[in-house]
Amino acid sequence: MQTQLTKYKKVMIFCEKRIVTGLMVVLLVTSWACREDKSKDKIADIKEEKVVLVPTFNPDSAYFFIEQQVAFGPRVPGQKEHIQTGDYLVKTLKSFNANVIEQKFSTTTYDGHQVELRNIIASFFPEKTKRILLAAHWDTRPFADKDKDKPNEAAQGANDGASGVGVLLEIARVLGRGPSPEVGVDIIFFDGEDWGERVDAGYVNTPDSLESWWCLGSQHWSKNKHDPNYSAFYGILLDMVGARGSQFHREGLSMRVAPKIVAKIWDRAHKMGYSGFFVKKNRAEITDDHKFVNEIAKIPMVNIVHYDPQHGYFGDYHHTHKDHIDLIDKEVLKIVGTVVLNVVYYE
Repeated sequence: MQTQLTKYKKVMIFCEKRIVTGLMVVLLVTSWACREDKSKDKIADIKEEKVVLVPTFNPDSAYFFIEQQVAFGPRVPGQKEHIQTGDYLVKTLKSFNANVIEQKFSTTTYDGHQVELRNIIASFFPEKTKRILLAAHWDTRPFADKDKDKPNEAAQGANDGASGVGVLLEIARVLGRGPSPEVGVDIIFFDGEDWGERVDAGYVNTPDSLESWWCLGSQHWSKNKHDPNYSAFYGILLDMVGARGSQFHREGLSMRVAPKIVAKIWDRAHKMGYSGFFVKKNRAEITDDHKFVNEIAKIPMVNIVHYDPQHGYFGDYHHTHKDHIDLIDKEVLKIVGTVVLNVVYYE
């Protein structure tokens, strides 16, 4: 009896060990499965947050391109400085292996001047069907009509015109060297953007051929594209993107016609730590080149443009002689150029 009981206890102990061991195996397998699931989640997250090699934007190079434009003098249509600057832009873009088209046309300004203008279009990776359009204007206003001392003289236009062109020239240089993004890129330098009515002139009736006295180059291109079948997934306009202390709020027309593109740009800027520059606050609509690209060319285009919380759009230097090269900040150029490059390369 005692022997049988002893055998019984041994059997029970053996069974308990098997049960415990089995439970441990189940727990280990379950634990490993959980870890494996979490690992899969992490892999899925990594795939969603794809890592793209984005070339470095060089702010010194962008600043140099602005200096070169300013060195010619005010780029007023009809003046030799305007012609020289246009030639420089074409030559520089070609040196970056871009396919360059000059779209020349004649038009009349609100105050009766007949002027010869040219839009300059540079294309990269023409074989790619999905395309992104980047733009800025390269002319300067013929008079600094907001200036107290010299309202009838043209200013340098270092920020109003040259800064956007400088940033896009640096982007063009990067595109020309590679690596290439998954999309094709077209850069347009619009002419005749800044010869609208003076602040003391009031509204002047436009002819049937024009929607506005402003943005003459973008109006012409939108009605007469360099390629009649040209289209783009979306466009980004850069206007006044180099002044010290700049902020870029969400412009009203951009939000109305292309809110998803605005979100794409501002979200990317915030991810990169630039929330102090790309501010998620909505502001009023303005008339700028993107208006006609949106409404006539039917390409959704957003505007990255300086908004000054104290003075409103453009800042107190706008159309004055304060708009000179000393206003330009390389750090601002770097932020704008880097964000735009990242948006393009993450497509």
